[in-house]
Amino acid sequence: MNALQDFSLSGKVIVLTGGAGLFGRGLAAMLAESGATLVLASRNVEALDYVVRAERARGFDVHAESLDQGEEKSILALRDRVLSQHGRVDGLVNNAVLRVMKSPQDDVSTWEQSMKVNATGLMLITRAFGDAMMANSNGGSIVNIGSIQGAVGASLELYEGTNMGVPPPDYFFHKGGMMNLTRYHAAIYGPQNIRVNCLLPGGFFNHQPEPFLTRYNQHTMLNRMAGDRDLGGAVIFLLSDASRYITAAMIPVDGGYTAK
Repeated sequence: MNALQDFSLSGKVIVLTGGAGLFGRGLAAMLAESGATLVLASRNVEALDYVVRAERARGFDVHAESLDQGEEKSILALRDRVLSQHGRVDGLVNNAVLRVMKSPQDDVSTWEQSMKVNATGLMLITRAFGDAMMANSNGGSIVNIGSIQGAVGASLELYEGTNMGVPPPDYFFHKGGMMNLTRYHAAIYGPQNIRVNCLLPGGFFNHQPEPFLTRYNQHTMLNRMAGDRDLGGAVIFLLSDASRYITAAMIPVDGGYTAK
């Protein structure tokens, strides 16, 4: 037996939600490289089609599907299309996120809209695909893309002297909730050999203002923000057989931010 084979996703059907955004584009590239049949799903199918063309040009098996995570009918329709077209599903990466709330003083409707996708929608898509995985003789793996902001309080000093404003509360709320929902679903699906884990990424470099970058980098042990290939290795590990005895784990991928 070759230990490296345990890390391969060859032969596995993986669904990645939100595969064209800040985290998603890098995840899509690395999951495709891992050998998976990769299904990308989001509301912006046009953006996904661009990713699909790019990854197929590199020789990988990638597909785009429409998904509105705020609507249960859309979630169930996605599940049914994946099963119809690919015959199974082995992994789900809950990466999609809706960030409509921009400040603590935004209208309550933005909070409610955020929760419909990031809380209710998260539960519904995990249930739909978790139940579908129960038909697999080899079980499955669900990876939730959380955030360090679900595990720590707001570091407001990072934003001083910038035009970034004060971060809104909804993101902290639903990323914190995602952690305990991970534990819940790990307990529910564990007997069926379906593992559920949560990654806690740190900040992603996106040309933020210099004062923010300097302060943030000093908060980490690696003295930098994350790049587009810093999260994928942990996702591949948790989807693969190499992590067969890991479930209900909260794993920081933050350059040491939360440990400092």
